[in-house]
Amino acid sequence: MRALFRLLALLLLAAAAPATDYPVVRPGVPIAFPADHGAHPAYRTEWWYATGWLRTADGEDLGFQVTFFRSRLPVDSANRSAFAPRQLIFAHAGLSDPATGRLLHDQRAARAGFGLAQAATGDAAVAIRDWQFRRLPDGRFTTHVPARGFTLALAFTPTQPPMLQGVGGYSRKGPDPADASHYYSVPQLRVAGTVLRGGKAVRVTGTAWLDREWSSRYLDPRAAGWDWTGLNLEDGSALMAFRIRGRTGGTLWAGGSLRRPDGRIVRFAPGDVTLTTRRRWRSPATGAVYPVDQELAVRLPEGVRRFRLTPLFDAQELDGRAGGLPVYWEGAVRTRGGRGYLELTGYVTPLAI
Repeated sequence: MRALFRLLALLLLAAAAPATDYPVVRPGVPIAFPADHGAHPAYRTEWWYATGWLRTADGEDLGFQVTFFRSRLPVDSANRSAFAPRQLIFAHAGLSDPATGRLLHDQRAARAGFGLAQAATGDAAVAIRDWQFRRLPDGRFTTHVPARGFTLALAFTPTQPPMLQGVGGYSRKGPDPADASHYYSVPQLRVAGTVLRGGKAVRVTGTAWLDREWSSRYLDPRAAGWDWTGLNLEDGSALMAFRIRGRTGGTLWAGGSLRRPDGRIVRFAPGDVTLTTRRRWRSPATGAVYPVDQELAVRLPEGVRRFRLTPLFDAQELDGRAGGLPVYWEGAVRTRGGRGYLELTGYVTPLAI
């Protein structure tokens, strides 16, 4: 518990301190692999975010989420002490199991170093003790997360090249060009592995989506949070769309892209993306009201295409307050011709990242 309080104090310090020496995300910076699978420790924050649908041998559908975050604290660069808390690593994991009717989830947090946590540069290798996400020499990504109430042991095989978001990986998040991230996705990942639930290990297969973003100023101060979706479609195409919501309501910014089955990419301007609420769900735990059932409309050269995003079930809220982290809704969703995930943030407390 004392370690948790120390981590919370460091988080508050990070949120309050000016980010004068963080690099600014700018257009024209090329994305390079495998280096950009790894960490970017100079930037304020970044994440490795994997979501997907799994199916057991008995035909049960499950959703999963594994996210590792790295956050650079505002420690004086002249401080060479090995004990200076320069980087914090956080992780969230969730299993959406209709048999339980609620999201099973767990979280970890630790300062980098001392064998507790790491986010390596050069290639993907991020870990907090026995929780890990990494990329193997053969190109597969793997994760092993022994969480409270479940364990995920999954391997992700790319079937398509990385998909650069925005313009060459520079993704605007607001009216100010500095509100941006370096951003790429790896959709249509083929998944195989095991899930341990209820004390029993079951083999699973499925399809996943990996998002990688790093930034020093992600949100405009007027923003409350975002609605985001990543969809793996059955024809081999992949769709990402988001909107940044203002604190006083409405959409502050929007964007995304569609990669067609032949590999051609259509990029969305802010006016090309609309999310319309079809049904809301109120969390009994936090009181937050989430638009868990939405219709996404995207403008393509051939006309507007619509996707109804329907949740696997409603209670997919991840409450990170026990670890000093945000509350958000992270849910597996179906749509006609595909499946994916919907993420809804800032519905309890506005985000500041």
